[in-house]
Amino acid sequence: MAAQVGIYDLIGEKLLLQQIAMGDETAFKSIFDTYKARTFTFVVNFIHSKADAEEIVQDTFLSLWQNRVSLTTVEHPRNYIYTVVRNKTMRYLSNVARDEKMMKVVWANMQIEVNPTEEALQLRESRELINQALSMLSEQKQLVFRMCREQGMSHENIALETGLSKSRVKNIMVEILKYIKIFLARNSLIITFLLNVLSFFKNNPN
Repeated sequence: MAAQVGIYDLIGEKLLLQQIAMGDETAFKSIFDTYKARTFTFVVNFIHSKADAEEIVQDTFLSLWQNRVSLTTVEHPRNYIYTVVRNKTMRYLSNVARDEKMMKVVWANMQIEVNPTEEALQLRESRELINQALSMLSEQKQLVFRMCREQGMSHENIALETGLSKSRVKNIMVEILKYIKIFLARNSLIITFLLNVLSFFKNNPN
């Protein structure tokens, strides 16, 4: 039977981790129930997206279970769990920043008219796919995306213009970027390919 965990029950939590390391699902559920809400609040305060925060929390506990053998050496369970969820949150934010930066490059270069070479046709095809993806979004999301990408407005200025909160504008951009990535992947167009094409045009302007 899994040990009962108190808020600051260090010994009890260490015992639970030892039990989890041996494959005890009841002990795992006890730790999960204890920390799910706390870690969710921790994550959502950073990323301001409940859906993504839920994914990060689930991924955190999935990671704990998959790597449960190593839990026997953990001295401070609470610190360990928060370290794992913090690292996954930082990785998420890093990926969002990278994706947004890549999309800025792609979108900016797609506004440039190029000669009708084979690469240009591929670029035009990708442009059409992105526009197709955008057309499937709500009017609000399309507006926010174009204000950000075409007009170069900051999240703060978009918020003032639309009446949305700054965090909501940021969340919308994150949702759009994730959607476009999935849409392109389903149509056999990956971001790295687009960047290679754009690199070709930069290195071969004529």
